[in-house]
Amino acid sequence: MSDSLDELFKRVLSAKIFINRDLLRPDYIPDELPHRERQILRLAETLTPILKGSRPSNVFIYGMTGTGKTAVTKYVLNRLMIEGKKKGIPLNIAYINCRHDDTNYRVLADLCEAINAKVPFTGLSTSELFRRFLKTLDISDRAMFVVLDEVDSLVKKSGDRVLYDLTRINNQLIRAKVSIIGITNDLNFTDYLDPRVRSSLGEEELVFPPYTAVELEDILRQRTEKAFVNGVISPEVIKLCAALAAKEHGDARRALDLLRVAGELAEREGSDKVLEIHVRNAQKELEKDRVVEVIRTMPFHSKLLIISLYLLEKEGKRGCTTGELYEVYSKISKSYGLEPLTQRRISDLINELDMLGIINAKVVSKGRYGRTKVVNLIVPSSNLKEAMKEDSMVYSFFEK
Repeated sequence: MSDSLDELFKRVLSAKIFINRDLLRPDYIPDELPHRERQILRLAETLTPILKGSRPSNVFIYGMTGTGKTAVTKYVLNRLMIEGKKKGIPLNIAYINCRHDDTNYRVLADLCEAINAKVPFTGLSTSELFRRFLKTLDISDRAMFVVLDEVDSLVKKSGDRVLYDLTRINNQLIRAKVSIIGITNDLNFTDYLDPRVRSSLGEEELVFPPYTAVELEDILRQRTEKAFVNGVISPEVIKLCAALAAKEHGDARRALDLLRVAGELAEREGSDKVLEIHVRNAQKELEKDRVVEVIRTMPFHSKLLIISLYLLEKEGKRGCTTGELYEVYSKISKSYGLEPLTQRRISDLINELDMLGIINAKVVSKGRYGRTKVVNLIVPSSNLKEAMKEDSMVYSFFEK
């Protein structure tokens, strides 16, 4: 084993593929953001009044995954911070990813941490947390930007109470000012909000369109110049990565991930160039990872539905009807002491899982008995097991 590892280390370390692979990661913010000039200017116009001592309007940003929403927001806020320092205007920025911190308590705790207000990890009421945040912020006499990325995850899990409080916080502040920037991939997200929150949060709205294949090529070409050794990446490889990502709603994050993973696969092989075959293999790797992540973050009843289908197929029932699936799902739900969702809602969930590529649901004719929907699981059980392992309530089904 030692000799094998030595050989592996030698092969990887001698490979001349990357200069800096971190430039291809989604959290890297470049000095320029191609094809987002209009969105940068629009957001900057909305937020710049802070440099004149005025509170900017709250902004709500919509767009599909990988359209540059987070990158543009961080880019503009970084520039505002620099300009604020030049003018002696202190600014606070709190960036919160609501997919990770998806409870009202965690969001308020993060806001307190951003202004150095000491709070315990748990134990306080959310109203007390909010009071401490309010008091400490007002004493600091600063303007603050609160960025709530993937804010739909917070509202769907914990409701919009914290948004209600934040959108009205300026009425209670004397010296400080707060401006909120909400970011979401869900174009129908505002349907979940109280009308009062909706009107306050969406004072200004900004929509990010998907990137085209040509625009993605420009983005990849820009990153390639600094991330890879010269001559390692051919124009054909860049074009392929851009084309594959353009099919998935113009996702720049997907394009960058494809290029990075393709480079890593080439590096492991000891290749001196990244080839199209490396991109194709990278696509397979990322597809597997995407499915695992999607299932891992699903609501509990969606997981129970997938488990129900898994158990049916484990028993040899390949291609079950929605009625058979609902029967098993109901039994499992009741075993947890939960009230099963209605058949109509389960039908909606089946359609959602079908669109995500986790199951295949097709309507088949039964002749004079009418038509019915037949459902099949198309995700390997190994991927399901990987996705469910952090949820002890459902993982036990894979141990039976």
